[in-house]
Amino acid sequence: MVSPVFELDPVFELDPIVIQLTDEQFEELCRNNRDLRFEQTASGDLIIMPPTGWGTGNRNSELTYQVQAWSRTTKTGKAFDSSTGFTLPNGAKRSPDAAWVRQERLDELQPDPNKFLPLAPDFAIELRSATDNLQTLRNKMKEYIAVGVRLGWLIDPQTKQVEIYRPDRPVEMLQSPQQLSGEDVLPGFMLDLKAIWG
Repeated sequence: MVSPVFELDPVFELDPIVIQLTDEQFEELCRNNRDLRFEQTASGDLIIMPPTGWGTGNRNSELTYQVQAWSRTTKTGKAFDSSTGFTLPNGAKRSPDAAWVRQERLDELQPDPNKFLPLAPDFAIELRSATDNLQTLRNKMKEYIAVGVRLGWLIDPQTKQVEIYRPDRPVEMLQSPQQLSGEDVLPGFMLDLKAIWG
């Protein structure tokens, strides 16, 4: 059963509508409503996210640009922006703000480029916008790690704080870092945060 989860504004409330969506119906819903971003939790809750303000859009573009530039140089995988859907192993359908997948995983799977990627990315970034609930984002990051993401960054421009998520390790909190290392997941990648904090 699918019930909408609205996290846009605490005053905005709708009675839950209970429907069941197949994977194909969910993808069609996304295609037919391109001005909105949809995610679906593992339990079937539908999450509708509005477009962001221009500040978040610009920061998100910067994140995607940096990951893509590194990925293009190394040719070790593919970078993805927030419009890419991932069907995670637990059934959740998520769209990280930026993500990266090793090329050998894509080659082995040979996924349909017109469908959501049926895997967890190796690396994922979530960028907190003014309307995002921090605990909801933290739960999403924990979910990413639980389903196989090897490195995740939760970046909060409001507090200039970064939370680093890795398997089998406690969350690392950094205050106002200027750079982040891709570690052994993205060897040689350094995210420059000056434009994000700007």
